[in-house]
Order: sequence, then C-alpha cells, then structure tokens
Amino acid sequence: MRTQTGKNKAIPKALATEPQPTDAITVLMEDHEHVKDLFEQFDGLGDRAMVSKKKLVDEICNELTKHTMVEEELFYPAVRSLGKEFEDDIDEAVVEHASAKQLIAQLLSMDAGDDLYDAKVTVLSEQIDHHVQEEEEQLFPKVRKSRLDLVALGRQMEERKQQIPDPAR
Repeated sequence: MRTQTGKNKAIPKALATEPQPTDAITVLMEDHEHVKDLFEQFDGLGDRAMVSKKKLVDEICNELTKHTMVEEELFYPAVRSLGKEFEDDIDEAVVEHASAKQLIAQLLSMDAGDDLYDAKVTVLSEQIDHHVQEEEEQLFPKVRKSRLDLVALGRQMEERKQQIPDPAR
C-alpha cells in the first residue's frame, strides 16, 4: 500500500481518501457555521429584498429548529448523563433554546415587510451567536474530554436531522 506523507506522518493512501466518520460535536459546529453564514447573507440584503429575506429567514428557522431538536433529543441527554458537572451548561442551553424558539415561531408567522421583522432577525442572530460561543468555548471542550462515544452519537444526530420536517413548509 502506497502512502502519502505530510508533516512526518505517513498516511496509507486508502485511508487518506476514505471519509472519516463525523462526530457529534463536528455535526453541531457545522450547523453553527451554516447558520452563521445564513445570517450574514441576510445582513447583506437590502431593505427592498422582501422575498429573499423571507426565504432566507425561513431557511434559518428550519436549520435552527432541526439543530435544537437534535441537541435536545440526543446531544444534551447524552451529555447530561456524564454527570453533574455538565448540568448547569445544559440547563442554560435549554433556556436559551426556549427563547430562540419563541423568536423562530414569531418570524415564521410574519412577512418580511412586517414591523420589527428585521429587528427580530437581528436579536435571534445575537442570541444564537452567544449560544454558539458558550457551546464551542465551554461545553464542547469538556465533552471532548469525556467518555462519550461522539462518533456513534454523531451518526444518530445526522439520521434524526433527516427525519425532521421543515417547519416553514
């Protein structure tokens, strides 16, 4: 078997081309990055781009809904089972989700030209940014050091996301 080298490490060629399993934290961080990109696209739209705004916000709401469901149904219970040292982080995250869900429901029932629409999108973006920062800087590093099988959990989470219908449809 031929190998590829890089930084003094030989990687078997067959292994270098095979996709690596995605772990739960990677799944969540990819979601975070995708939603951040969507919010940035929204910010770049002009005041008259009502159809584009509505379409983008519906996509943001769909992605956030799936993400929060997967976290609450699978990730948070798995992390909570690791012990009391994770309890406060998970409790705070669940409360943050509840607040985001309220804004999501409001946005899905609104038109892009409605009063406070853009303001609600901005507040949702700020809430999500805060939530993501706490997860990525505090929770995820602690979970990575735990005994949790993140690859198996990641598979479950990906499967569950595929089963969740888009709420905006």
